[in-house]
Amino acid sequence: MIVSGLDIVIQKSERKTVSIYIERDGTVSARVPEKLKDEEIRDILKAKEYQIFKNLAEWEQLNENAVEREYVNGQSFLYLGRNYRLKLVDEKLEGVQFKKNAFFLNKLDKHKAKELFVKFYKDKLNSKIHPIIERYKNQLGVEPNEIKVMELQNRWASCMTNGNVNFHWKCAMAPIDVLHYIVVHELAHLIYNNHSQAFWNEVDKILPNYDEQVNWLKINGVGMDL
Repeated sequence: MIVSGLDIVIQKSERKTVSIYIERDGTVSARVPEKLKDEEIRDILKAKEYQIFKNLAEWEQLNENAVEREYVNGQSFLYLGRNYRLKLVDEKLEGVQFKKNAFFLNKLDKHKAKELFVKFYKDKLNSKIHPIIERYKNQLGVEPNEIKVMELQNRWASCMTNGNVNFHWKCAMAPIDVLHYIVVHELAHLIYNNHSQAFWNEVDKILPNYDEQVNWLKINGVGMDL
């Protein structure tokens, strides 16, 4: 739907309010109640025009922090919130190795470095995410169905209506306390499938300082990339 010159992706669902999001790639999306007609949606979005353009301006400013990484000696890569240098070596290695506060990669594997880094992040996130889920699912009184680490495009994580919870492999780049927040956020969606005040109250009960993690993602999320 085109509103004020912007192409806004409309997603209808069983919800009561309209929420507008600036996705990580800069596109604008709106989640709206199924019962709303197109003209009603257009009027609501027009009324929120100032806020949409303000959020887009913030997104553009934050994206000045974007990085374009090359797979060369000395290039830094994020892991659990900190940057570590890459060292290309002659030593035969199984994919990307992390040791002595550095990443190591065999020179002959440079052509598939991105693929190997993605595998590294997936493996590490899989090993770290499950104990965190076990901790918080009991506190929240929920039982997720299936847990997956995968490519999620513009989401850090997602909670499906069937109880499956998915996490973007890039979450392995975030600090551990931010990872805790992402887990709590998604598990809370097993109780409230929306971002209502009740949802945020549930998150706040578990992580009273969650605003700090939200802010970290807002500022640094654009740098969580390859």
